[in-house]
Amino acid sequence: MDFASIIGLIGGAVCIVVSVIASGGSIRNILDIPSIFMTVGGSLFAMFIAAPLKKALGLFKIMGRAFKVHDFGEKNIVINMQALSEKARREGILALEDSLEDLDDAFMKMGLRLVVDGTDGNIIRAIMENEMSQCEARHLEWISIINTWAGFAPGFGMMGTVVGLIGMLNNLEDKSSLGPNMAVALVTTLYGCMMANWLISPFSTKLLAHNAAEMRTKEMIIEGVLAIQAGENPRIMAQKLLTYLDPVTRKAIEADVLKD
Repeated sequence: MDFASIIGLIGGAVCIVVSVIASGGSIRNILDIPSIFMTVGGSLFAMFIAAPLKKALGLFKIMGRAFKVHDFGEKNIVINMQALSEKARREGILALEDSLEDLDDAFMKMGLRLVVDGTDGNIIRAIMENEMSQCEARHLEWISIINTWAGFAPGFGMMGTVVGLIGMLNNLEDKSSLGPNMAVALVTTLYGCMMANWLISPFSTKLLAHNAAEMRTKEMIIEGVLAIQAGENPRIMAQKLLTYLDPVTRKAIEADVLKD
């Protein structure tokens, strides 16, 4: 569970409530059912126009990934790659076939399978980089849909405000209702801004970070697979892969993987 996402949601809600109360208002003043229908419902249904049905229905599941801590196993990749490299140098490339079924990473398994089959290094790189780029393209497509929703929300907020102003102008003879009606009209703009800047856009930003981490992991795997295919020294290969790790993780395993 990614507690940062939970803290962000709860903390944002608290800041909004405190701000409303501190400014002399009340929570009741910013709760308006018609405004919720306009901003949340309107922008959501606009997504059904902008995206295929399967994507629109699966949007919340994808956004839910922002609440998970994704461990792409960079540390284990370095350790496993070095062990496989040492085995390949000691027993030959074909000896790796027995170890493939023990690997959990499908991307690594695919690359090493190509190595065992005697595939040329350039072809291996082309296949694995294409697999990586297609994976990233799928991720970015989802993120683009989320960003589209974030763009719709403020627009529907403004639409709600205009609708409220029209209703207010139609009742100008009742001067006592002008203030309250104006307040309700502006609430939809508030909802649109809250949806875009507090709820939706931050999800896409976190998912972008997850995507970047996963792509970095796949780059590590490609480098390791090609090093094994080329018969590089396991120690040199490990040093290459360690450059992908953050300083804390690198320091934790550097002594083990680079031991003589």
